[in-house]
Amino acid sequence: MSDNNKRGRLFVYSGASGVGKGTIMKRLLAEDSTVRLSVSATTRAPRPGETHGKEYFFVTREEFDEMIENNGFMEYATYCDNSYGTPKKAVEEELEKGNNVFLEIDVKGALNIIRDYPECVSIFILPPDFETLEKRLRKRATETEEQIRFRLETALREISFSDRYTYNVVNGDIDKAVEEVLSIIRKETGRE
Repeated sequence: MSDNNKRGRLFVYSGASGVGKGTIMKRLLAEDSTVRLSVSATTRAPRPGETHGKEYFFVTREEFDEMIENNGFMEYATYCDNSYGTPKKAVEEELEKGNNVFLEIDVKGALNIIRDYPECVSIFILPPDFETLEKRLRKRATETEEQIRFRLETALREISFSDRYTYNVVNGDIDKAVEEVLSIIRKETGRE
């Protein structure tokens, strides 16, 4: 375990596409040495530049199904014929080391974790307003109009569940949002 022999905390981390979750997470990883981002297992093929064990644990359909049978996932789901899951063993190992493990997952998976692991701390990242979210998605210039509309509709649905989370953090200013999440970590781990 860590220097203080304390078990780490499990954090569930969600937010709609375009709210800045990834940017905040990069800063958390750089600024708090106890923060670990959970690595999911997936049946999809690696994309160029992706490494097994870093972005994902790339597994076969058979290996994935075996993990399900052996209760090896905290949660799992299938999207576009590919399955994704949070391996229990890897998360548990990090928690035992005293690290704080963040599961960056969608609302459906998050609600399952919140139900099954009531001791977890859940954080939902919100945009300052819907117009800002739409501008951020359009600024990316990586998606069609139809894809942007789909992401915005999904965002509205996901945001409607934000009240089920322990904390809501509005990302109107990245520095303030990062500091607020770091403050939550300190509070929830007794490091205030």
